[in-house]
Amino acid sequence: MSQADALQRLVGCSYGSPVLRIDQQLVDAFAQLTGDHQYIHVDPERAALTPFGGTIAHGFLLLSLLPQLHAQSDRPALPTLAMAVNYGFDRVRFVTPVRVGSAVRAQFSVASLIEKRPGEWQQELDVTLLLEAQERPALVARWLSLMVLPAEATA
Repeated sequence: MSQADALQRLVGCSYGSPVLRIDQQLVDAFAQLTGDHQYIHVDPERAALTPFGGTIAHGFLLLSLLPQLHAQSDRPALPTLAMAVNYGFDRVRFVTPVRVGSAVRAQFSVASLIEKRPGEWQQELDVTLLLEAQERPALVARWLSLMVLPAEATA
């Protein structure tokens, strides 16, 4: 089977990540990195008085955890790639706030693989960040990446 055929067989595959607990140290580090020190993220006493009942993770923090969760997932084996490049996101929605102390895990589903040019494939991955003990997800998005096959695979 060619590497292109192996890629196409991934369409429709779903897989998940292990659980990751969101702690205040992670949220504080993200606030420091991004400069987003809004009290709902970094001030537990003040945030306790909000409808959230405590500090919550930044939406962009949750989005930034997706590469880690994807790398730790039980994803199917890929053909050898020269590289995979983040291409962006479509339809990102932060559905449910994630309280500090909560556990999340990601569910991934390969929606499509489109050959953009010989040896280069755009992958569209539907992502749902599930929140422990909640019906509604924390985040939903369509994640786009460009997968480049080695030159010898396209010759």
